[in-house]
Amino acid sequence: MNAVNVKKKSEFARQPVGDQMLLVVGYVVLGIFVVAIIFPMIYIILSSFIDPITLQNKGVTFDFSKWTLTAYERVMTNAQIWVGFKNALLYSIEATVLSGAVTLLAAYPMSRPDFRGRGFFNVIFVITMFFGGGLIPTYLLISDIGWLDNPLAILVPGAFSVWNMIIARTYYQGIPRDLQEAANIDGASEMVYFFKILLPVCTPIIATISMWNFVGMWNSYFDAMIYLNSASKQPLQLVLRGILIQSQPEPGMVSDMQSTAERAQLAELLKYATIIISSLPLMIMYPFFQKYFDSGIMAGAVKG
Repeated sequence: MNAVNVKKKSEFARQPVGDQMLLVVGYVVLGIFVVAIIFPMIYIILSSFIDPITLQNKGVTFDFSKWTLTAYERVMTNAQIWVGFKNALLYSIEATVLSGAVTLLAAYPMSRPDFRGRGFFNVIFVITMFFGGGLIPTYLLISDIGWLDNPLAILVPGAFSVWNMIIARTYYQGIPRDLQEAANIDGASEMVYFFKILLPVCTPIIATISMWNFVGMWNSYFDAMIYLNSASKQPLQLVLRGILIQSQPEPGMVSDMQSTAERAQLAELLKYATIIISSLPLMIMYPFFQKYFDSGIMAGAVKG
């Protein structure tokens, strides 16, 4: 252990003074970012257990006699919370599969140097990254199609991501051409090569894109707020928005509360508990995707 420490110190000592200063500044900035991320998380977790009156008057306290599970009890027993949770999970999985399939299929021909018209389509794709039709034309289009109050309205329009396509295309281009040449010699068609040879070696980028798509749909609420009117189809994020923005919890949660002050205090408590519950799937999922996420991100940094 001492030898390792000596080696690390010697490596740092051999760096030029400017590089040493840059490393120190980098570590300090990184530490500030870590504290800025962890501190709000700890505050939210603790606040979700503290009595709302105590939290409002004294703030966070470690007097466990002032702690309560009221918020979690009301959240867990509220039917709309679980309906929204189910919808959010379902929409996120569907968006991940749909967007991943469209993106990976579109990225393959764009990665082929022998694809005619690749430059033209590349320009068209890039233009869509900077210019869009706008909310009103999109709403009118969704209305004319008949997708209002239909989950397809939040799944299909955003199924294709140009940024994800560029990342996948770059990853494809990093696969040795010898692999395809060997497949062609064995008589494999383009479909066989893509699905049975190429995709199995692209697990890192597939996992990375899937992670982005899942998190993006899970955290999205604006499209659902615009296009979904039925409470039975709304995701959890709209329920959370009602608590965070409007400070008005669902009627079933506060049916026994008459005072406006008490309703506001309970809304504050429910806000933190709902944040914790809505974040659980992402916190559980990320550790399993981390190794693929790192390698997939680095793939886009090698060549463009």
